[in-house]
Amino acid sequence: MKATRRLRSLVFHAAAVAASIVVLYPAVWMVMSSFKPGNQIIGNTSILPETWTLENYVTAFGGIGGVPFTSFVWNSVVLAVLSVVGTVASSAVAAYAFARVSFPGRNVMFAVMIGTLLLPFHVVIIPQYIMFNSAGLVNTYVPLLAGKFLASEAFFVFLMVQFIRGIPRELDEAARIDGCGHGRTFGLVILPLMRPAIITTSIFMFIWSWNDFLGPLLYLKDPDLFPLPIALRQYVDQTSVSDYGAQMAMAVLALVPVALFFIIFQRYLIQGVATQGLKG
Repeated sequence: MKATRRLRSLVFHAAAVAASIVVLYPAVWMVMSSFKPGNQIIGNTSILPETWTLENYVTAFGGIGGVPFTSFVWNSVVLAVLSVVGTVASSAVAAYAFARVSFPGRNVMFAVMIGTLLLPFHVVIIPQYIMFNSAGLVNTYVPLLAGKFLASEAFFVFLMVQFIRGIPRELDEAARIDGCGHGRTFGLVILPLMRPAIITTSIFMFIWSWNDFLGPLLYLKDPDLFPLPIALRQYVDQTSVSDYGAQMAMAVLALVPVALFFIIFQRYLIQGVATQGLKG
């Protein structure tokens, strides 16, 4: 019995290690390639560089097209932070309304909102672009951020609705006895208890916004407004000779903030999942 258990454990850990190698190999290859000369990246299957160089990072920090690297980073930070703030604020308010406020058509509206999760983003690209272009908002951050402040992220609204439904209604009733309306009940009672859901939403929204490529590609024309994903693309097609080395270096630099953000807040993410599993 003991030998069988040990064999199963050995097989499980071996499979886990093998899966980790497969998952991490592209990231390791990218990091190592950022230290290779450009002519050794394509067609060279070895992970370790034959010649180590920091020239790729020098080129990446120098920027591209006259725009410094710090400008791309700042643009990504602005978009990511505002996306997190807008999504958390609007989704929390909408979720409270769906979970705690009774109003005509609530169930129908909630069902329609859930239905939008099945609607591909590509279906609404053209009408959205026409609308923002008619309003003169193309080449600004408004098309990328407006929906975030209007609770358009149905997934996060649903996530918070489910979290609020797990909060005992007795707390709401106690707040009403003390004279609180919906505003104070939400701000003083419900919102502090939503911390795990809020942090989970913040983590995913930050990563999604930081890595967003299609939205900025559609709406931004001025290089001074480009975030990092668009800047990465510029290294491939800016000239007839693509600078893959600088692209790899910038990709590594772009990965660092996301990795740090996740490492710092992952314990809250785990706490949120664990809290959701507690009943009673």
